[in-house]
Order: sequence, then structure tokens, then C-alpha cells
Amino acid sequence: MEKRFSFSFVFARTILYHSSVMNILTRYWPDAYAESVWTIDYGKLYRMGYRGLIFDIDNTIVPHGEPSTPEADALMAEIRAIGFRVLMLSNNSIARVTSFVENMDVLYICNADKPDPAAFEKAVEMLGTDKAQTLCIGDQVFTDILGANMAGIRSILVKFIGYYTEKHIGKRRQLEKVILRLYRLDGSRYNRLGQIEKQEKNNGRKEA
Repeated sequence: MEKRFSFSFVFARTILYHSSVMNILTRYWPDAYAESVWTIDYGKLYRMGYRGLIFDIDNTIVPHGEPSTPEADALMAEIRAIGFRVLMLSNNSIARVTSFVENMDVLYICNADKPDPAAFEKAVEMLGTDKAQTLCIGDQVFTDILGANMAGIRSILVKFIGYYTEKHIGKRRQLEKVILRLYRLDGSRYNRLGQIEKQEKNNGRKEA
């Protein structure tokens, strides 16, 4: 039977062999990829030497514009109990961010203007860690991952909330899919942090 490939797959393979384009696209590649913030093994990250976590909010922890949940509050408490210092880095207003972190004992930066690397550097300063001890976790390659890379901070990309349920995906999300195909095809760069998800949560997960 003839094997068929999607347009995005063929396009990704074509770009992979053009080094000048690849040098630009690697700015958008994370150091690891996870199903969600809930599947990440934070204990393992701590054992690896990381001490500060920078989180995006919308479509990373909760759907866009939604308030925090008891589950999200509990997750942040669990992460802090491990020993991590946590900061929410958001392009949203102070009203949105302060409302979200109301029941979390975490730091925050609002109106961050991501992907400006200055925001990420400020986050590291507030956490009291150094860049080598800090990870950024977010759902967008054009803000969270690009900004972290420009600041010299390692990053974990998670699938945006609604990945499996949204029927209409915007052009930016479609472009993200192409970038992630390229990311997976480059074996030297894919998941440079190794296996960072809880094994029992990772069975049967789908790739982007």
C-alpha cells in the first residue's frame, strides 16, 4: 500500500535540509515536550538540579481567561513543597494575574511583553536562582519558548489546553505544528532534557 504523508510533514522534511532556515527555527524549539503541566515529573526535575520554575498561565494551566481551580492551586502547592520557587510570567493585566494567583504562594510578573527576554531575566532575578537552575513552562513557541531561548533559559513546551477539542485552529497554531514536526525530526535536539514526564501518565499520549 502506498504510504501517504501530510503536507506539513513533507514541508518539515524539506526545510530540515536547509541549514540557514533551521538556524532561525531552532530559536522556537523547546528543550522538552510534555502533554500538560499535570504529566510533568517535577520531583525528577528537582533531582536534576532545577530550582526555579516560570509558568505561563492561559492555555498552559487553565483555559484562556479562566480563573484558577482547586487542582491548579494544589499543583502549585505540591511543586513548592518539593522545593521549587515558582513565578507566573504573563502578558495579561495585573487584575487577571493577581486574581489567578490569589490562592497560590507564588511570585508573578504581569504585562510581561513576552517574548522579550528581559521579562525572563527579571523572572530569574525575582526567583533568586540562576538561568542554569531555571525552567520555563508554557504552551506557545512564539512567546514562552522563543523568549526563554533568547534569555538562555531551558524550556518545556506543553500542549495548549483545547488541543484535542478546538475545531478551528488559528494560523499561528498551524505554524507551531510545522515547527514541532521539525523539532521532532532533529534527533540531536529533540527532548534534550530526557524523559521528564511521569511514566504512568505518559502511556498512549499523542504527539503534536
